[in-house]
Amino acid sequence: SADWTALRELVSGCQRCKLCKTRTQTVFGVGNTSAPLMVVGEGPGADEDAQGEPFVGRAGKLLDEMLRSIGRSRADNTYIANVVKCRPPGNRDPEPDEVEGCRPYLDMQIQLLQPKLIVALGRIAAQRLLSTDQPLSRLRGPLHQYGKFQTPVFVTYHPAYLLRSPKEKAKSWEDLKKVWQHLHLGQ
Repeated sequence: SADWTALRELVSGCQRCKLCKTRTQTVFGVGNTSAPLMVVGEGPGADEDAQGEPFVGRAGKLLDEMLRSIGRSRADNTYIANVVKCRPPGNRDPEPDEVEGCRPYLDMQIQLLQPKLIVALGRIAAQRLLSTDQPLSRLRGPLHQYGKFQTPVFVTYHPAYLLRSPKEKAKSWEDLKKVWQHLHLGQ
């Protein structure tokens, strides 16, 4: 608990990249700090920047429904964070130097949490987390490993994408069932 508090304070005063100049506040993460599931998005949007919590807008409501469908919630058994902790202006994709500036914070969150599984939401989060430029279509499906922790990573669609492309929700449901299987059956 003290480690989480110290890390939160470190992030709140961060000046490692130019995003610190345009943020309202940092968006550290939310959820159970001993959860077996960690969900990682790309970065905060306007609502998240205003409220200081990840996934609070329409996409957040959909994410909550998705988690609920497999017996998960941000309050009980899931931790939610982003690759970058500050909102990129105009909701643009986080730039490589911004991601690298925040990577030590994400690494510390993963180290403290020690999740059984990380779910990367969307292409940008997946590419930045896995240090690849492969398209989402290639990243979805197989389990990947995250860095020095060798934490299993599963890639699925970002909820904002699903709001724009509701026909993809069936594929997302298949992904969620795999997440459930991995967490409950170790597969």
